[in-house]
Order: sequence, then C-alpha cells, then structure tokens
Amino acid sequence: MQKLNFPEYQFRLKSSENKVSIFDRIRKKFIILTPEEWVRQHTVNYLISEKKYPESLINVEKALHLNGMTKRYDIIIFNPNGSIYLIVECKSSKIKITQSVFDQIARYNLALDAEYLMITNGMNHYYCQMSYKDEKYTFLEDIPEYKK
Repeated sequence: MQKLNFPEYQFRLKSSENKVSIFDRIRKKFIILTPEEWVRQHTVNYLISEKKYPESLINVEKALHLNGMTKRYDIIIFNPNGSIYLIVECKSSKIKITQSVFDQIARYNLALDAEYLMITNGMNHYYCQMSYKDEKYTFLEDIPEYKK
C-alpha cells in the first residue's frame, strides 16, 4: 500500500483467499484492506497515538440515517457525555478532496452536530471547527488533542 502523510504505524495484516485484511483495533476484527481502509486505519491510529483520543470514544463505520436514506460515516469521536466531538470522512489517496467531499461531510453533520470535522485522503488533511451560533465553520491547521 502507498505511504501516506501520517506517521509510520504498525498494523496486523493477514492474507486469505487472495485478499489482504487489516486488523481494526476499534471494531476488533479484520477488515478487507482497500485503499480507503488503509487511510481509515492510519487516521484511527493518528487520533489515538498523536491526538490521545481514547479508543472507547471512537466509533468506526456505522450506519447513519439521513433524509430517509442510510449512509455510513467513517469515524466519529464522541465526547464523554455522548455528544459528537469529531466526524472524519476518509477517502482513498487516489480521490481528490473536492467540494463534493465537503458537501458530503456537511450533510452528515446536519444529523450529527459535531464540533469538529476532518476530511482526509491520507495525503491531504482538512480540519474545520463548527460555529452553530454564527452558522459558519473555520478551517484549522489541526484538530485539538484530547482533553479530559
């Protein structure tokens, strides 16, 4: 797999029936290794190792019901009180981050009301902080580290 714009992490990989799988430490199981999954697993490790978010507050690949349709978000980090702190949208490194990707995470956030948004294709990372009072968002250099 391609080297991404993240620190180096160690992953558990296995091969079965000509398919490579990667162990997801949040879902506690092996997942087929696709280019998007490679980015997702790097992002999870980045959030835990570099930003110090507890694994217990992280949720990966769950269904989201939006306007009568079922969608799947990539990564969510919860606040200890159960509200949503961060939504992360992961794309394959071959996918350019365009306005439509920002629109996708904005639609998800209509239902989730996260404080922060992150979009990554593993090479480029974008971070926003939401201001619901002012009905706008601000781009950031990075997301904050976890604070207890």
